[in-house]
Amino acid sequence: MLSGKRNSASALHILSLLLLFLHCQASSHNYHFVVKEATYTRLCSTKEILTVNGKFPGPVLQAHKGDTIYVNVHNNGRYNITIHWHGVKQPRYPWSDGPEYITQCPIQPGHKFKQKIIFSEEEGTIWWHAHSDWSRATVYGAIIVYPKRGASYPFPQPHEEVPIILGNSSS
Repeated sequence: MLSGKRNSASALHILSLLLLFLHCQASSHNYHFVVKEATYTRLCSTKEILTVNGKFPGPVLQAHKGDTIYVNVHNNGRYNITIHWHGVKQPRYPWSDGPEYITQCPIQPGHKFKQKIIFSEEEGTIWWHAHSDWSRATVYGAIIVYPKRGASYPFPQPHEEVPIILGNSSS
């Protein structure tokens, strides 16, 4: 009887260590988005567009499957804005999913919001974009989700990766 309890305790201890090891494999990343207007010239035409960190398209986010990222969004624009993490499931965090007044209150001008995005099942290249009216025309970028650390690619590992994002700023 005593040896059975010891075996159960040993198995539980090993399982706890394994779960701790797997949990430690995932990491978290912090990004800062400053949404603001910037002057943009294309085909001899200059206009003000909404950008993230002054970039069009916005920054590329990188993570591994199982990672969590936190994005501090500072709205320095003139209009409300939300950000949608396209293709990312948001279990237990619908208020970080972007649809204005549906799952998230918009970030008002001059305010900020910290979004939590958990890459539990995603892998590959997906994207993020504004989910507020016309701002989706210029506020977007790529998300590259690599396989879990230590896992192999489901195909030969690429020699180089170059995200190509197509968009139209004429709105």
